[in-house]
Amino acid sequence: MSHAPILRIYLHGNMLDTSRAGTFNFMNVLKAAVEGAGWQVEYHETGPQSRRQAPRRDGYALFHMESPTHDRALTFRRAYHYPFWQIEPVQQRWRFRVARRAFDPQSVDATAARNFADQLRKRVLPGPAPRRGETILVPLQGHIRRCRSFQSMSPLDMLDAAAATGRPVVATLHPRESYDTGDLKALDRLVARHPNLVLGGDTASILRDCAFVVTQNSAVAFDGYLLGKPAVLFAQIDFHHIGLSAARLGAAQALAQAETHAPDFDRYLYWFLQDMAINASRPEAGRRILAAMQKGGWPI
Repeated sequence: MSHAPILRIYLHGNMLDTSRAGTFNFMNVLKAAVEGAGWQVEYHETGPQSRRQAPRRDGYALFHMESPTHDRALTFRRAYHYPFWQIEPVQQRWRFRVARRAFDPQSVDATAARNFADQLRKRVLPGPAPRRGETILVPLQGHIRRCRSFQSMSPLDMLDAAAATGRPVVATLHPRESYDTGDLKALDRLVARHPNLVLGGDTASILRDCAFVVTQNSAVAFDGYLLGKPAVLFAQIDFHHIGLSAARLGAAQALAQAETHAPDFDRYLYWFLQDMAINASRPEAGRRILAAMQKGGWPI
């Protein structure tokens, strides 16, 4: 009978199926690393009952994009694009290790960063060269009438502040969020108040030619970095380092600075993804997975 520690990985849908089939690359690398350290790996379907039972089971647990249920559990999620991943003890991205680290552009080789970013752009955002137009893109997320603890103001107030600049503003709705009648009426009132504000459109197309992005913490802003688009952030997030913080600067000042804000996007992308995340395609990925687990308190 084996006494090796057990890692139970809780997944759902296609991710569970591909992990069991051995076609999910990151999970293959993770499984090999964990088993190479002498542990056992089991895949389980996540859900309310599984999550309730997890703290009572021996061994360790890993959840995908769900909060850990006990002190022997961690969570993992994609770092915006494949094959980059993060393993953390908390679910909130603004509490991830990278969010707490300082970014020093000079620590990243400029040529390596440019080559890395060029390849990533070609792969994930192919198309014509981006241009800096006049439009502010505001990709809305959920709960638009609420100001939550990690936000500096509600998404509606953020949109109002962006429109108050007088620049053309396009706000797009998240395709996987639900907007109720109150949300839609509130948006209609803002559109009626600001003739420069338009609601709806193709987010990806607008991103390529917009001036900058205004958001709480949408991943659209991270894609904007790939296209050289500054971001004004109204909430906490892990990719905050080169964004303009409305909480720190004030909304009006952050919006005013966005026009000329020019951080080193390529060096930042290299640091964030290649240095701070786990690139599952690289030979050291298994070692870095184990290191992330060790940082999370696991004796592996």
